[in-house]
Amino acid sequence: MAQDDPKTLVSTQWLADHLADPDLRILDGSWFMPNSGKNARADYEAAHIPNARFFDIDAIADTRSPLPHMAPPPERFISRLRAMGVGDGHQVVVYDQAGIFSAPRVWWTFRLMGKTDVAVLDGGLPKWLAEGRPVDAFPALIKDRHMTVMRQPERVMDVTEVARASKLGSHEIIDARSHERFTGAVAEPRPGLRSGHIPGAKNVPFNTLINADGTMKSPDEIRAAFVAAGVDLSKPAITSCGTGITASVLAFGLERIGKHDWSVYDGSWTEWGMYTDLKVATGEA
Repeated sequence: MAQDDPKTLVSTQWLADHLADPDLRILDGSWFMPNSGKNARADYEAAHIPNARFFDIDAIADTRSPLPHMAPPPERFISRLRAMGVGDGHQVVVYDQAGIFSAPRVWWTFRLMGKTDVAVLDGGLPKWLAEGRPVDAFPALIKDRHMTVMRQPERVMDVTEVARASKLGSHEIIDARSHERFTGAVAEPRPGLRSGHIPGAKNVPFNTLINADGTMKSPDEIRAAFVAAGVDLSKPAITSCGTGITASVLAFGLERIGKHDWSVYDGSWTEWGMYTDLKVATGEA
């Protein structure tokens, strides 16, 4: 069992022990691929951890961007979270309905906004339910709380910065997509995108950091997975995926092993793959 850390990862037992804490705020950060046939909000409304709020990754985003669920401007983040009764002084725990999939994206969004009292629930809702812990369908009681943010620009990279890092080799670019997508052996699920990866990138599929039961692997195992993929952990890291969801799992994993010089390429392959003037590599790293 992972050691509880309210700034990264907490166990279901930790959450159960703190469920009645007045300054605890629980968020369901579930998100599913558009072709999954699942509706994260509907499932949340049917059953969620008591007093949980739903964090809509597609709505708490930069809706002006043509790219999916790009990081929200600070003012949108503040207004949406205050409307959910989340603010300064709260300890936030975020879970998702898959185990560990999209919850780290919410964790990253908080970190981007300078909020550090936020943790992912290890094993998510599946582990909570498997242990017979309570869920209900009641909406949370909302009490407004002031929120201040201080955006941390080093936590995110844009396409120009990633292109420069790829050319210079100044950062380790780590791709969370499946090996088949990384090598270009299969077509991308989003139409109109080229197949392959950013030149110089290494491939660490996000699920290599997660146990079969949906819990996060130990820091030693996470470190070993990065090293096995050829990642030079002495370099600053940029994580990438399809749309920035599972790139956040890699960023979360890096934070868990004590590596703090990481950032997420928010546009990820949805952006890189559509620009024909950007180079694409195929095959192994």
